[in-house]
Amino acid sequence: MSIIDPRGRLIDYARISLTDRCNYRCVYCMPEEGVARLSHGGIMRYEEIIWLARVLVSLGVRHIRFTGGEPLVRKGMPEFLLSFRKEFPDIRLSLTTNASLLGEAAPVIARARLSGINVSLDTVDPVKFSAVTRTGDIRDVFGGIEAAASSGISPIKTNTVLMRGFNDAELPEILNFAWSLGLIPRIIEFMPLNESLWARDSFIGSDEIKSILNSLGDWKPEKTDSQYPRGPAKYFADRATGRRVGIIEAVSNHFCESCNRLRITASGKFRACLFNNREIPLLGMVRARDRDALTRAITEGIGLKPAKWTQASDGDGNMSGIGG
Repeated sequence: MSIIDPRGRLIDYARISLTDRCNYRCVYCMPEEGVARLSHGGIMRYEEIIWLARVLVSLGVRHIRFTGGEPLVRKGMPEFLLSFRKEFPDIRLSLTTNASLLGEAAPVIARARLSGINVSLDTVDPVKFSAVTRTGDIRDVFGGIEAAASSGISPIKTNTVLMRGFNDAELPEILNFAWSLGLIPRIIEFMPLNESLWARDSFIGSDEIKSILNSLGDWKPEKTDSQYPRGPAKYFADRATGRRVGIIEAVSNHFCESCNRLRITASGKFRACLFNNREIPLLGMVRARDRDALTRAITEGIGLKPAKWTQASDGDGNMSGIGG
């Protein structure tokens, strides 16, 4: 079975948040004081996530990415990944993490045969890193990335939200760090998800990003990412070295027309679009194991997926609470 939304988009990718909690307080993700935490009982249990995934897979979902908050702060998360892979041996399974806790978890996670890990990395400067995360030590991230790579997890992609006056001048160093470890760096436009955290003056569009890249190599566009052909990134390869870089034009040239994803928050709320704050609560149906009601709710929710996000439809949410 497959789900085609009213605008002809095949919906086969689900992002599921495992927790709203994070060990960082990144400036573009949440306020300095943090956000109100969900209660323990208000978060989907692991067995509930597996049951929900059975329904999603039956509807045609073929790729599930676990996000947060920071998914690895949740107790037992690496072992959960092993259980999840045993239940779903054939789907594409991936993870987004800040990598600070990967050092110990990577050998277990590698046994779950992930299709890749995305690591948030907005700077490689220790002082800047501490400033943007408010709490982090970049040595933990470096150690986590190295542990993941040595455990055989591949590909590992870095996600850098480019912000004028913060890390734009540092971009060559960030890229060279990723390339030196065989990672695939991706540059993301700063998204106005929460107006209280977003500064228009900090935004750098893709044309300017490409101009910076042109000073670093001779780039040819790649037709597709063979592993993830409908993903949001546009990839380029340097003709001389073969090094790759991705650009995610989340604002200036958004990818709404090919968006194939849905999101489930840690509290079991369905969101068809990151930038639209309309959510459908699923947790009660999941806990009641009401498969028919859950199927209807997901199908109806996908039917509400907008053609594209507009400034008028922007939510006022925090990325930590939505699941990235």
